[in-house]
Amino acid sequence: MAHPSPVAPGTGWPGDPATAETPVAHDALDVARLAASAADLPALDAYVSVCRACPRLVAWREEVAVTKRAAYADQPYWGRPAPSFGDPHPEILIVGLAPAAHGANRTGRMFTGDRSGDWLYAALHRAGYASQPGSMAAGDGQTLTAVRIVAAAHCAPPANKPTPAELATCGVWFDRDLELSLPLRSILALGGIAWSAILGAAKRLGWEVPNPLPKFGHGAETALATPAGDVRMIGSYHVSQQNTFTGRLTEEMLDAVMRRLSLKP
Repeated sequence: MAHPSPVAPGTGWPGDPATAETPVAHDALDVARLAASAADLPALDAYVSVCRACPRLVAWREEVAVTKRAAYADQPYWGRPAPSFGDPHPEILIVGLAPAAHGANRTGRMFTGDRSGDWLYAALHRAGYASQPGSMAAGDGQTLTAVRIVAAAHCAPPANKPTPAELATCGVWFDRDLELSLPLRSILALGGIAWSAILGAAKRLGWEVPNPLPKFGHGAETALATPAGDVRMIGSYHVSQQNTFTGRLTEEMLDAVMRRLSLKP
């Protein structure tokens, strides 16, 4: 089926959680209202996938979807917020920063269609959490068991840098994602920004966070006390090309933190 870019909700894109009737958030107040009303993760994903609360991000993601990268000129671009992806009853969360302009902003699925995703899904497959070692497009059959991939921001930002105000608005979706995912065994933070976003959300939700705040590092670990029990939080260098191409993050390093995710806190 042919799709325009950006893709309209409810028009048959694989994995689209929304319909043409899904309520749309147009500002931060709408985000707060809809996030609070989401009774489960599928409902939250639907609301997130049609959000238009941040004008700069809406303009950027849609511009990218229309102009496209030359390599993908013949493909439709999702051009909407990328909702979280994975098991609707997760034991483990993988937290990143934001969708890539020509990755999830193109495919509509977290960490799908770019080099970072190649690394992440390969590691998840080796650890037994992903059904396939790669993830190139929505509808390719990829499924996750026990794992849900979440981001601090759901829209591709210019220069990969959401503003503090944009992170604060999207943080309300993020808070609700964490809340609805409980009980959890572990959370993996991909990079220092994700690490800080998790700690910030935990504090807003009233979870017990260590004092002083634990510092990010590859393999760093702490525990968060939630209403549903303690959650192990582990840090990993991000699976960005900057880290994987330079050897700052190796497959062995990523596999080592993945193995720790199944342990009890």
